[in-house]
Amino acid sequence: MARGEKKPSVTRALKYNHGSRLVLWIFSTGVVLVLAYSVVFQFLMAREGQSHTWTDAAYWTITTMSTLGYGDVTFQSELGRMFSMLVLLSGILLIVVLLPFSFVQFVVAPWMHQREADRAPRSVPTNVQGHIILAGLDVVTQTLVARAKRSGRPTVVIVEDTNQAVRLHDEGYRAMVGSLDSPETYRKARVEQAAMVTSTQADTTNSNVAFTVRQVDQDVTIAVTAQKKASVDVLELAGANHVLRLAPTLGRELAQRSLGTTGRPHVIGHFGETHIAEAAARGTALVGKTVAEAQQHMNSNLRILATMRLGRLGAIGTEEPIDEKTVLIIAANSIVLEEYEAQFRDKSKPESPVLILGGGQVGQAAAKEFEKTGVPYTIVEKVPGRTPSHLNVVEGDAAELNILREAGLDEAAAVLVTSHDDDLNVYLTLYCRRLRPELQVVSRATYERNVATQYRAGADNVLSYATIGATALWNNFGPDHRVVIAEGNELFPVPIPSSLAGTALFNLKIYEETGCRIVAVTNGDKGLLPTTERIPTTPDHKLLLLGDRHAERAFRHKYLRERG
Repeated sequence: MARGEKKPSVTRALKYNHGSRLVLWIFSTGVVLVLAYSVVFQFLMAREGQSHTWTDAAYWTITTMSTLGYGDVTFQSELGRMFSMLVLLSGILLIVVLLPFSFVQFVVAPWMHQREADRAPRSVPTNVQGHIILAGLDVVTQTLVARAKRSGRPTVVIVEDTNQAVRLHDEGYRAMVGSLDSPETYRKARVEQAAMVTSTQADTTNSNVAFTVRQVDQDVTIAVTAQKKASVDVLELAGANHVLRLAPTLGRELAQRSLGTTGRPHVIGHFGETHIAEAAARGTALVGKTVAEAQQHMNSNLRILATMRLGRLGAIGTEEPIDEKTVLIIAANSIVLEEYEAQFRDKSKPESPVLILGGGQVGQAAAKEFEKTGVPYTIVEKVPGRTPSHLNVVEGDAAELNILREAGLDEAAAVLVTSHDDDLNVYLTLYCRRLRPELQVVSRATYERNVATQYRAGADNVLSYATIGATALWNNFGPDHRVVIAEGNELFPVPIPSSLAGTALFNLKIYEETGCRIVAVTNGDKGLLPTTERIPTTPDHKLLLLGDRHAERAFRHKYLRERG
């Protein structure tokens, strides 16, 4: 919760107190008007020669203001009748305001609030186990919830505002109301039965969440994010098992998608001892060969899992041709991967430079990754002094051609667009694609909904903050490690369905039915099994699939429904 922001319970109390004061003011005004009109009544009646008691005065005032007007006490003069109209009109106005407002404030509103509150649970049923508890909801944890739902893993979102909990419930989330800094909240969330607690709030909030959860349970896995490097140690002291700095993680992922010009493979993930890497075919002897022919020229322990062009998976089949724009997704251990690099990388040619548009945390992390691998780079940053001076930076607007050329656009092999503004990233992607059509453009998206737009703008690869963050959190959880190949396509293991055991491994029918590609078989922490023609029947193995969320959902629905 932001500094200075009132908690929902405090806000509701303030609104209630304000409403109570307003009703009291309206009631007091009514009493004052009755007394004042009674006094004027007596004065005007005395002028007409009529004599009435104060009871008569109050009686006439109340019946007139309430529009009852029995007519047994009336004025004879014009002034008295004008006064009667004034009393009548003020009474109508007061009744129209007082009665509806009081009824809504003290009857309807509390009833509606209680009705909504009853829909927002304050605890989790005792039969919920192995769930993920999320402290709040943002773009990262929304993606994490969607991933858990596809895997059949229950989630519980804790929020402090009842209205937000009801809204999330209506959107299909399992949400409960509770204070993030209260141990009782996590007891009611069954933290002792949970698989993981995660929080992506501000660093101070995350430390409080971790410390509070650890008071309740010493064993549950706690994964939190950190915006500042200095916060990592504090969060670990508070009890967090995993502290993720998402901006640097995204920066490294973006840098690893920069393919370069020498054919060097870039490791983007792993399954046990098996590395998953991207390798551009451009500039290598693989161009012109089919996938089957390329596989024959490689170590038998290295396999081509898939091919990609412009961030999209290539066609299935070993007869697919490899061209200058083909990217190979390969799997091998570290030794075999080094052999591949020695065999196909052109070491006589230096790597071309990379432009990084944006010098924030993501851009700086990408620059540090390039420094490790010896790739020349230049950061283009608009805000003076934002990027540390020890990094290679050109200050200026990336939307100006002279700034880009000063940074080395004409010699660059790739551009990384790292701004946190999706609109600006689309603009810069379009701009760079128009200036250099052959340039590799790797772009960042904050929201998943903007990924397709980035691709249409001309990006070769797009990674979203939400997907990278959710994947990092999920992999710390550990039930099925995932590797993001490109935004929307992931490698993920699933249990071997009994209906597929013993069938052909590369079964095109499965792809036609679900959209998932079976690319290998995993053997737990040891990595991928050697090439096999058929799916094993042993339960300790898993299938390694490649596909998007729709394909994964279709596969699980068709083949894994019996596993829940």
